Amino acid sequence: MVKEEKEIANRPDNTAFTQQRLPAWQPMLSAGIVIPGFVLIGLAFIGIGVALFVTSRSITVLEIDYTGVEKDSPCYKCSDADVKNCVCNLVFSIDRTRVLLLWFVKLFQNYRKYAASKDDDQLSGDLDAFTAPSDSCSPYDYNSNDKPIVPCGAIANSMFNDTFKLYRVVNGAKKLVPLDGKGIAWWIDYNVKYRNPSVTPLKNAFNNTVKPIFWPKPAYQLDASDPANNGFINQDFLVWMRRAALPDFRKLYRRITEGDYAKGLPAGNYSLTIAYNYPVLSFEGTKKVVFSNVSWMGGKNEFLGIAYLVVGSLCVLMSIVMLIVYAKFKFPEED
Repeated sequence: MVKEEKEIANRPDNTAFTQQRLPAWQPMLSAGIVIPGFVLIGLAFIGIGVALFVTSRSITVLEIDYTGVEKDSPCYKCSDADVKNCVCNLVFSIDRTRVLLLWFVKLFQNYRKYAASKDDDQLSGDLDAFTAPSDSCSPYDYNSNDKPIVPCGAIANSMFNDTFKLYRVVNGAKKLVPLDGKGIAWWIDYNVKYRNPSVTPLKNAFNNTVKPIFWPKPAYQLDASDPANNGFINQDFLVWMRRAALPDFRKLYRRITEGDYAKGLPAGNYSLTIAYNYPVLSFEGTKKVVFSNVSWMGGKNEFLGIAYLVVGSLCVLMSIVMLIVYAKFKFPEED
């Protein structure tokens, strides 16, 4: 008897909401609804796919390999890892406007141990992490003299450090093309994930620490022309720390949008001076410089348009198959 009263006391109220008796709409998926639906979805996807594919095809990309493997390459002498402070020049022509300068590297940034080799506390400006780097940075946490490395880890240590200067050649004379390096990193990286220590001058925050092994200069001197673009919020550093998912990847180096080149590089002859600092032959990597224009959908990406076309075509094909099955096996009462 007591047990029965206890069960009654815990029983939900006898309302339409608690007893799940509210009226609900349950769609009746008949052939007259499903087949036209698949056709409309397929046509919409095909239309979007065509627009994306045509737009992507209109984007022109110029790639120049400067790894220096071939003996006739202007950068062949620089590919030797023992050669320091090497500079090579590439001469090329452009027939259509380009507004982006990117670099291309073949490197496995998606390797698990490589991706974990960093100290998030250190990169967020925590001074305690400067003197005691995380174990995840090993073996790039301390140098041979047992001094902490800042920033530590394999990702920071392998930062891409080739630099480029672009010249337009007119009647044999070279004119420097201004390159805009502001705002090339992700907003969330610059404003949220990476922060400099609240120490002025910034150099003092790095006392009793050393730079990464393969860096030519410390983090607080990455950009001598702009003091605000140093430390962990340096644009090139942020671009590198945003890891790529695939081994063949491109990353933005500069935009060409200033001065006489507000609309990009006009057609003509150009010369690119490269400070060749980043060795890649030891791991069979390659390096390319890429000039590209952009559209409303961004850079060149034919895969997205093809994916929409494939999905749309499959929807239309399935609607045809369902129509044939329905016409052949429909029930008499549906006539």
